[in-house]
Amino acid sequence: MTESRTARTVLMIVTFAFLGIFLLLPLIIVFKEAFAKGIEAYTQALGEPDTRSAIRLTLLVAAISVPLNVVFGISAAWAIAKFEFKGKAFLTTLIDLPFSVSPVISGLVYVLLFGAQGLLGAWLKAHGIVILFAVPGIVLATIFVTFPFVARELIPLMQEQGNGDEEAALSLGANGWQAFWYVTLPNVKWGLLYGVLLCNARAMGEFGAVSVVSGHI
Repeated sequence: MTESRTARTVLMIVTFAFLGIFLLLPLIIVFKEAFAKGIEAYTQALGEPDTRSAIRLTLLVAAISVPLNVVFGISAAWAIAKFEFKGKAFLTTLIDLPFSVSPVISGLVYVLLFGAQGLLGAWLKAHGIVILFAVPGIVLATIFVTFPFVARELIPLMQEQGNGDEEAALSLGANGWQAFWYVTLPNVKWGLLYGVLLCNARAMGEFGAVSVVSGHI
């Protein structure tokens, strides 16, 4: 019992020390340096046209990419967790792809596809379609780096719940859409909310891929 209490105490000390050194301390330093010139610097910056334009662009990109990723995440999670089909493992691997690819590399892929010398560059130019160095390119890059979050939160949750509730609803006369809307979705609402929050946070904070497709790198 004493060894168990000692081990628990040591683990707690190590955990809090790790969080303090690698999480809290950097945050404290960031906020200290950020407010070194006082809050007046922020109020002045918010009044600048470039700042307001950047905020509007960030909100616009998040407003487009997050709902699209919610639709994709729910659809992919439902298909993977509730059905058996060929290519299921491949789809799961594709969902995890943005986690293993550098955001800068993903942005470079869009440059190679839609750039002036890219695979589709000549066709896009001939039809007057602008993707790179514009809002569409930023949206596409943001969608790519954020689309795993909702699906990855929902897949294990749906798999753990199984198909029992949906089968019961179907046996009572509900159709597929009713079973999803009134049974499946309420059961995963908190996981969905968490996935949406993560997706939105990444969409608003993404830098690497967005910098490439917007021409800053």
